[in-house]
Amino acid sequence: MTEDINDTVPSRQRRRFPGISSRAYEHPADRSALVALRKLTGFDTVFKALSGLLPERSLRLLFLSDSVRVSDAQFAHLNSMLRDACYILDLEKVPPMYVTQNPQPNAMCIGLDEPIIVVTTGLVELLDEEEMRAVVGHEVGHALSGHSVYRTILLFLTNLALKVAWIPLGNVAIMAIVTALREWFRKSELSADRAGLLVGQDLKASMRGLMKIAGGNHLHEMNVDAFLEQAEEYEAEGDLRDSVLKILNVLPRTHPFTTVRAAELKKWAESRDYQRIMDGHYPRRDQDKDTSVTDSFRESAASYADSVKSSKDPLMKLVGDIAGGTADLGGKLRDRFTGTGTRPSSSASDKGAGPDDGPDDGPTDAKPEQNGGGKG
Repeated sequence: MTEDINDTVPSRQRRRFPGISSRAYEHPADRSALVALRKLTGFDTVFKALSGLLPERSLRLLFLSDSVRVSDAQFAHLNSMLRDACYILDLEKVPPMYVTQNPQPNAMCIGLDEPIIVVTTGLVELLDEEEMRAVVGHEVGHALSGHSVYRTILLFLTNLALKVAWIPLGNVAIMAIVTALREWFRKSELSADRAGLLVGQDLKASMRGLMKIAGGNHLHEMNVDAFLEQAEEYEAEGDLRDSVLKILNVLPRTHPFTTVRAAELKKWAESRDYQRIMDGHYPRRDQDKDTSVTDSFRESAASYADSVKSSKDPLMKLVGDIAGGTADLGGKLRDRFTGTGTRPSSSASDKGAGPDDGPDDGPTDAKPEQNGGGKG
């Protein structure tokens, strides 16, 4: 039986997580993408240079002068949500929050020295109270994870790339870093979605918010189960040509596709990891200094391997076949890329044809979940 997606009242008191580390909710792909980003040639040099050059004071003055600062006197309901989110995730300093006039529903957490949260009027007008609470928790999660620094640099480099596009090779180096930043950015969104759920503690509200971002304020015309089925269909649909098109479609985006985010969040909400956090068992910030970078990277690698194994995407299946040493890769590549190929007939089998002469459907234990690859 489908749950009523329009039930907007949480059924229980929200729990608080004193001293919680961002490691508790960070997606393994988020951490591994950030490690890969830091290893990118030239990134450290660019990061150090931009840290001193970015006009952060100008950015803060811009919002102060041309947006509405959330407080007890202005957008008091948002201020209450912000303080509540910081209380639940035990963020000591409440970041300033602004509402800016923009019909496009959006929110962001930026800033180098200190994070600033910005939400658009389009988002405020679109979401109800509990949906908005999840979004505010999402942005506070970015602040707790320290994401605002890299997100600010991405915004700056994206603008810079447009200005230096005419310089031979100059844009190539910048776009390489921008592309790596966007890959991490999308993974960080998956982490922040989890933080939003920890704050709101209402999965239905989180799902409603994502559905509205995708389809507008028409919940009476939408169904959460059908929406999640879209994510499964998106992952499994087509042949290798579609897999390549999916990659090309997601490269210029800063956020993962909305259906993918919803499916990833629902999977995490049903996991043992989420239940352990809700039961009070989670890593603390005072333990962060003892965390092994090697262990974190190993965990990320294991997550990627599991996503490849369970994915229904044709390209991921092929990667799994290659990793497993499957024979006749040339034939499989041809069949999957063209969408052709037939099962070997019984007569062919009688003549000694191997089981790999026809297209492979992938591992028999393939699961419908997708590693939100490609989001926040």
